[in-house]
Amino acid sequence: MFDRAEAAAALAAHGAVARVVIAEVAGSAPREAGASMLVWRDGQSGTIGGGALEWEAARHARDLLAAGGGPMIVRIPLGPALGQCCGGAVTLVTEVMQAASLPEAEAPAFARPLVGSAMPLIVKRLLDRARGQGIAPAVTLVQGWLVEPTVRPRAPVWIWGAGHVGRALAGVLAPLPDLAVTWVDTAPERFPPSVPPGVTALPVPDPARAMALAPVGAHHLILTYSHALDLDLCHAALARGFASAGLIGSATKWARFRTRLGQLGHPQAEIARIACPMGDPSLGKHPQAIALGVAAALLQKIAATTPSAVSPPAIPRQEQAR
Repeated sequence: MFDRAEAAAALAAHGAVARVVIAEVAGSAPREAGASMLVWRDGQSGTIGGGALEWEAARHARDLLAAGGGPMIVRIPLGPALGQCCGGAVTLVTEVMQAASLPEAEAPAFARPLVGSAMPLIVKRLLDRARGQGIAPAVTLVQGWLVEPTVRPRAPVWIWGAGHVGRALAGVLAPLPDLAVTWVDTAPERFPPSVPPGVTALPVPDPARAMALAPVGAHHLILTYSHALDLDLCHAALARGFASAGLIGSATKWARFRTRLGQLGHPQAEIARIACPMGDPSLGKHPQAIALGVAAALLQKIAATTPSAVSPPAIPRQEQAR
């Protein structure tokens, strides 16, 4: 998935940047098609996985940057070429990025020629579906062209509480590119001195009133220092609407909350949408263990409701290679 904002920021910071993307995967591989990384003279960001694969890809990307060459397409059998245990092969595309060649900010897909050919009909159809119908294409390497979906809108996740578990959870979720994390607590000093990059800290005296700022499709993780505040937030979330909600606590706490929320006028079917205890209690009560279980459950919920990219029609192998 092509992240225009990330590429633009890297170009602004480092000048010359190469991008390496896994265009195709056959058999077992460390990462999926679409995984990518940006490489510059003395650093990189992102990952295509695989240890030796990534090291070699970064080395070749820097060689390409130094030479100022055009796109490079290479198919790598992971076992024979790199001695990796994966039995599959990956096709890597490496390009030197140019600010002028980046897609428009609103473009739902990004297609460009790698070998200078006219745009094939299948690429035109994939772009038409993306623009006209909102159907994201799968990463597709066809007839010398690479097609990628651009970054989709990120799922809004609101963390309520900046205690030990809240801090662990913010740290786990912050690196994930498909999430927009907002972190709420009652005062600035409740947050750590350094908030993870990409996380928006929102100190407010009355967090329950801030629920009105959250999108109706947000995912809420409620874990404050106060049972009374937790209850107020559950009440506000039920009134506001949400994609999913989880509450930290025991079965006893949840039984009391269910009764109280019912007395506040919420239907039991709606109350039951709040998961409590959330995450995976079998992992233990250490803040990081709780955060891992909560994050895993959250990602499963988001994946279940996120449309998958649409693959193009099957193309004979000889046509793909032209």
